[in-house]
Amino acid sequence: MRNQSIRSNIDWITVTIYAVLVIMGWLNIYSSSLPETGAAILDPSQFYGKQLINIILSIPLIIVILSVDGKFYEKFSSIIYAVTVILVAGLFVFGKEIKGQTNWYSFGSFSLQPAEFAKVGASLALAKYLSDVQVNLKDVNRQIQALAIIFLPVLLIAPHDPGSALIFMVFFFVLYREGLPSWYLWTGFIAMILFVMSLVIATPYIIMIAAAVIAFIYLRTRIVNRNIIFSGILLVLISAFTLSTSYVFDHVFQQHHRDRFNILLGKKVDDKGIGYNLDQSKIAIGSGGWVGKGFLEGTQTKGGFVPEQHTDYIFTTVGEEWGFAGSMIVVLLFIGLIVRIIYMAERQKTKFSRVYGYCVASILFIHFFVNIAMVLGMFPTIGVPLPMFSYGGSGLWGFTILIFIFVKMDANKVNEW
Repeated sequence: MRNQSIRSNIDWITVTIYAVLVIMGWLNIYSSSLPETGAAILDPSQFYGKQLINIILSIPLIIVILSVDGKFYEKFSSIIYAVTVILVAGLFVFGKEIKGQTNWYSFGSFSLQPAEFAKVGASLALAKYLSDVQVNLKDVNRQIQALAIIFLPVLLIAPHDPGSALIFMVFFFVLYREGLPSWYLWTGFIAMILFVMSLVIATPYIIMIAAAVIAFIYLRTRIVNRNIIFSGILLVLISAFTLSTSYVFDHVFQQHHRDRFNILLGKKVDDKGIGYNLDQSKIAIGSGGWVGKGFLEGTQTKGGFVPEQHTDYIFTTVGEEWGFAGSMIVVLLFIGLIVRIIYMAERQKTKFSRVYGYCVASILFIHFFVNIAMVLGMFPTIGVPLPMFSYGGSGLWGFTILIFIFVKMDANKVNEW
């Protein structure tokens, strides 16, 4: 088996789904950015022309990734992580501000968003750390070290791009898969519920509800497991968190973040201002019906009614022109890709490859889920692109690197017997 070519060991199902998503993504970018007068396909002044160039440049990138020995990514994972963190940190000094956010390095007409590559670095570093035979995530010190790998890029990215920083929270699912106590996930889930409740319900009522729930659980628990001190501390912590929510919302969040939450919760309607994107997004998707209006026939798309439609709101083009049927095909392709990567992760011969595979699947899932929930009005607008669909070279290359490093690892597993 050692003499088999890498080409024969590549998981072509994953590669095919990736290629289909990239092609479908470009077709939607083409539709959403095609000027009325028409233009050449490779016109670099048009978004679809730039994206096609980005796709073409992805091909040699894939070839290089697949040509490098799979063990290279494990051996140099710490260096790759360090480089991506340094690139993110450099934005504080050399970053260019675009639309109020300093997320890019600019080299003439070429821009690079390092946060997209930091996901790759963090995935490799986390996989390397967790593959250490001495690591046991039941140990608090090990938990702190693993969390440090995740939160270092988060702290550097959050001031520029809170949406991209949020993506790194998905690594908690990977840690849970590798033995992190489940109370971490429950704590985060409860905190999110309390945060949202605090925005729509008065604080005293939330504290009363929490006290009632804790009392009910205490009384229903067997006497030997009762801990009134723990229950009291839990109520104090919930009360403190709830009381702090208003301050965080009013003084830490920026105005456009507050507006987006208010619109989502129905507290503020501004169809001509901050809520315009979401309102037009719903109109575009809803107008597509079951089978859509047809490629290049979307009136909302052609009229330019949905701002930034070629980036974060690209799924609105799918909904309008391809309808419910086309949208479901896209959703099923993403689900298929994620499930396939999880399946591949479980068949790996090394822990490093398995953990990295779960990192890839988790990142793809959170991008896919949040972006579609965002354009449907089920989640605040936070600027999370749809993988392989949204316009942008950094995003496309970041996902390409992320996926094909794992494809290479999977192809190499035959040499690990």
